[in-house]
Amino acid sequence: MEIVVFGAGSLGSLVGGILASDRTNDVRLVGRQSHVDAVRESGLRITGELETHVAPTATTDGRALEADLAIVTVKTSDTASAAAALATGSFDAVCSLQNGMGNEETLANRLEAPVLAGTATYGAILREPGVVACTGLGDVVFGPRDGGSSKLADRVGEAFAVAGLETTVVDDMPRRLWEKLAVNAGINPVTALSDVDNGAVLEGPSNDLARAATRETARVARACDVSLTNREALAAMEDVAADTAANTSSMRQDVRAGKRTEIDAINGYVVDRAAELGIEVPTNRALTSLVETWERGSDLR
Repeated sequence: MEIVVFGAGSLGSLVGGILASDRTNDVRLVGRQSHVDAVRESGLRITGELETHVAPTATTDGRALEADLAIVTVKTSDTASAAAALATGSFDAVCSLQNGMGNEETLANRLEAPVLAGTATYGAILREPGVVACTGLGDVVFGPRDGGSSKLADRVGEAFAVAGLETTVVDDMPRRLWEKLAVNAGINPVTALSDVDNGAVLEGPSNDLARAATRETARVARACDVSLTNREALAAMEDVAADTAANTSSMRQDVRAGKRTEIDAINGYVVDRAAELGIEVPTNRALTSLVETWERGSDLR
């Protein structure tokens, strides 16, 4: 399968690298100049829980590309520009493996290709240009963004699985996306603001805070006609925190690197939907305000 990974940072490079380890796939990474230069010169090295050394094609220009599949792994704030670049090319399918909500709609509004929605729980950190560490095993779950099944999703799922990625193709992606949002709403801002590993949200005051944000998110999901109980959301959040206890969340990575976070598409999204529905979400509102305050103080907003 011909595959373009648009946004080859930590997760994109990990997924793209594993897919490239199956030589039946032709993988092209679209990333930043320093990373692209390193991959062109010495290949892409994956270390940690998964290990391989591959030589995918790499470029900084995501325009006018053609492939069977485009995997989008950019930050939510960059989704619109990614969609604009991808719209100049041709793809049979596009799959978002991004954090937050709203990415699939942004892509679908610009692209003719069917858009698949996905989640990925593999831990990944870009150690240096050309080197990405898999810091925790996980899985990739995806399917049609509006739910249901499709032969296209099955085909993509087979390519992922054959390459060695733990993969499940599902018919309930709207619920899965809200569940992931509930997980991220509980873990990401708490670990970012406190500068702690994911496992810290399993105990003490941070657990109360994470659980409150997760429960509020599940409540908003139900108001949006998505079946997600508080118990299910809390179990998912705490399972992910336990499975990735020693990991650094993506939002904590952003704060440490002095980069703008995805708070708008995670807790901020919960706040916005709740306001439309007349629901109070004080924990998500407070977490959003705190992260936004840090961003403004760092001249990132």
